[in-house]
Parts: sequence; C-alpha cells; structure tokens
Amino acid sequence: MARNEEKAQSLLNRWTSMKQDFGDTFKNRRPYRASQCDNLKDAERWRRQIIREISKKVSDIQNGAYVVSMRVDNGSFDAALNFFIAGSSEHVVRDLNDEINKRICEKRHWERRIVQLGGTDYGRSQPQTYDADGATVSGARGYKYFGAAKDLPGVRELFQKEEREPRKRTRQDMYKHIEPDYYGFRDDEDEQQLKDEEEAEMRQRQRAMDGWDAAGAKRKAQVAELGISTR
Repeated sequence: MARNEEKAQSLLNRWTSMKQDFGDTFKNRRPYRASQCDNLKDAERWRRQIIREISKKVSDIQNGAYVVSMRVDNGSFDAALNFFIAGSSEHVVRDLNDEINKRICEKRHWERRIVQLGGTDYGRSQPQTYDADGATVSGARGYKYFGAAKDLPGVRELFQKEEREPRKRTRQDMYKHIEPDYYGFRDDEDEQQLKDEEEAEMRQRQRAMDGWDAAGAKRKAQVAELGISTR
C-alpha cells in the first residue's frame, strides 16, 4: 500500500514539475503581437531581444557565415548543428535578409507599443540605423539589403541605377544655395558696380541733354521759317 502511495506521489510530483516547466516555457516566449503585452518592463525586454537577433543575423550575412539548423533525431535528443558556409546559395541569403527586415519591422511594432505603455520613444531618441553596410532602396523605412544580399542578381543593378541617376534638385535645394547677392542686398558694397552705374547714369543724362538741345534747335528753326519773333 505504501508502495502505491509513493508511486502516486512521484507521478504527481512529475506532473506538477512538467506543468510548471510548460507554463514557464510560454511565459518566457515572446508574444506574437506587441499588442498582447501589457507590461512595460516585458516590452522593453522583448525589444532588447529583437535587437540581439538583428545584430546576430546582420553579423552572419556580412561575414558570409549562415546558420543552418538541422534536427538530429536518434530517439533521445535533438541537436542544432551550425554550418558556416561561405558560398551559400542565393535563396539562403535572400531568406536571411528577409528575416533581418522582418525583425526590424517587428522592432518598430514593439517601440510603438512601448510608447503606448508610457515608455521611451525610441523612434525619436535613436537614429534608425542598424549597420553601416545596410542600405535602403525605397526610403528611410523601406526594404534594406545587408552584406551579401547587396550582391544578389538584380540588387546590384538596382544600386548601380541609383548611382547613375542622381536625384533631381528640388526648389528647396535651390533656395539653400541662394545668397543675399541674388536679391541685391549688397549692391552698395561693390565699388566696380557703383562705378559702372555712375558712368551709365552720366551717359543717360548726356543723351537726354543732347535730345533736349536738338529739340530746341528744331523749334527755333521752325519759328524762323514762319517769321515769328521769339522776343
């Protein structure tokens, strides 16, 4: 009878332990959606975890080392083998670059959730840069290419096209290079310009005086022909 009680107690202990481990597993698992987290401290922790994942994946794609997880089932354990392959296939590089962009997007979701919970606005307090080698194709918040992904077929041509086609200047860009001289604010300080203006003014005045004298002489000639005295 005592033996049966010991077995039952042992089974209960194992069930309790398994249940606790099972609960801890889900407790320490990052929520699928940031909106499911209502604790600011947990949201900060999940954000830091995502940043570590981004850093690890960016390091892998830059160094040419791609981690491939393999399941080894021999009836007793599962093992994860890391293969560092310098010349991995194209789809592996694309998948890894997609994972990085997915984590970056997920990081922004958690940052917005942190703001909603009354935490720090990391979107404004920190620059949105993740690596010096990362480049944005379509805007600051667009899809980014890292490391070997920049040499993929089609991507290299995309960057070369951007280099060949410089951005057109906008009206705002042109206004940045306009100086006060453009509006004539410092015309009085230019001695050569003042001298040229004075000479032009003298020529205009002399031309006006010559025209006035010619008109006066013409009137006098007309009066003389008519025999009218000008006295």
